[in-house]
Amino acid sequence: MKLLGHWRDSLIPGSSTHNNAFNEAWGVWNKGREYGIIGSTLGTHFIDVTDPSHPKEVARVLGGTSNASVIHRDYDDYQCYLYAVCDEGDQSSLQIMDFSQLPDTVITVYNSKKLLIRSHNIFLDIPKGRLYSCAEKAENGYYALSIYDLKNPTNPILLGHFNQFGDIKASHVHDAYVRNDTAYLNCGNDGFAIMNFSDINNPVALFTLKPNEYKQSGYNHSGWLTPDGKTYVMADENHGSPVKILDLNDFSNIKVISTLPIENDNIAIPHNPLVSCQYAYVAYYYDGLQVYDISNPKHPIKSYYYPTSTEINDLRYKGAWGTYPYLPSGNIIVADMQNGMFVLEGIEKPCNVIKSCAQAVSNHHIQHFELTIIPNPSKEYIEISWEAASEVHSYQILKIDGTTVLESSTITQGTIRKKIDVSHYLPGLYLVRVVNNYGSSIHKIIIGN
Repeated sequence: MKLLGHWRDSLIPGSSTHNNAFNEAWGVWNKGREYGIIGSTLGTHFIDVTDPSHPKEVARVLGGTSNASVIHRDYDDYQCYLYAVCDEGDQSSLQIMDFSQLPDTVITVYNSKKLLIRSHNIFLDIPKGRLYSCAEKAENGYYALSIYDLKNPTNPILLGHFNQFGDIKASHVHDAYVRNDTAYLNCGNDGFAIMNFSDINNPVALFTLKPNEYKQSGYNHSGWLTPDGKTYVMADENHGSPVKILDLNDFSNIKVISTLPIENDNIAIPHNPLVSCQYAYVAYYYDGLQVYDISNPKHPIKSYYYPTSTEINDLRYKGAWGTYPYLPSGNIIVADMQNGMFVLEGIEKPCNVIKSCAQAVSNHHIQHFELTIIPNPSKEYIEISWEAASEVHSYQILKIDGTTVLESSTITQGTIRKKIDVSHYLPGLYLVRVVNNYGSSIHKIIIGN
């Protein structure tokens, strides 16, 4: 595959366990610009890849734990918000970041340990507005799976913790793929389960697969569903264990029908597979990005690859961690644990449901409303006013880097007017942000000398 651009900050320290400065890849887009997202030991990095030959970091959000103890971070996005978790450190938390103001700034709108401290992976069921949290740290051990309601995207509500999936009692769920309440759960050494959570109080097991019930099984790590829902691409994270293709046409007779070919198949180790259109994109650790044509799932064909890593396979964990093939341009983001972000030329336009920030606003009827701010610029005070459509509101003044300098909440209905003393603020550019149950509105203000 053709390399278009590369980003790496050499000052970011590697983890003390795997010497990985970097971890998961994701992507978002807003106002016609594309952003690759990569996690690191320090936090979350937003890289503008609109011009892929010149990737540029435009925002960085530090994690609650931000040091060499960090190995794993994970991401998903919903309605112009990026959700982020970390699996190391007692100071970690669920972070929710508003990226609707990119390229100007990213605003952390939720950063709390109230619901969860550490989680290994998350997945958002976009049509149902639910967040699935995998291997979430509990007071003693782990919750195998936790589910949260996102009716208010910045205020998740716990729906329940789960560890029994049919005949599988899982110590943890490593990864989940969820579509319309049907969850495909990769349960590590406990196997694989497909569950229906439409009735959160009575989840139904649709299928389970124990490790000894399929060939070349191992640590059931992660997987991804094809757009038509008929095929599941599943990775066992073990050296020498190939990626499996499952036929889902008949839930009473689900079975592995093929495996994805790979060189050095006795020591190669897969990590995170994703699917877009007819291709499976697999971050394959030492073997970089591997891309397979799975239009005929019984006979997958290795079609493309890019070697992100120069590490020698010593049966550890290094190289390509994650990939993101859903940017509107078709360009592909790959995160390498040691070498940072690669931007590769795409081979197809994404055919999956697009979750761009603007479309999310339209599809979910978020009502962005107008603020009036006078005077602007100002030296002494500002007066902000807006028409309140619901009882729960908050307003903030933030620095341009997203740091909150003033916050107030719970305001009643009606026309709201607030006069705020800004005479003690340092001169510069600030943001005023108002949030209600339906959405948010952000304006820039200038505070002068």
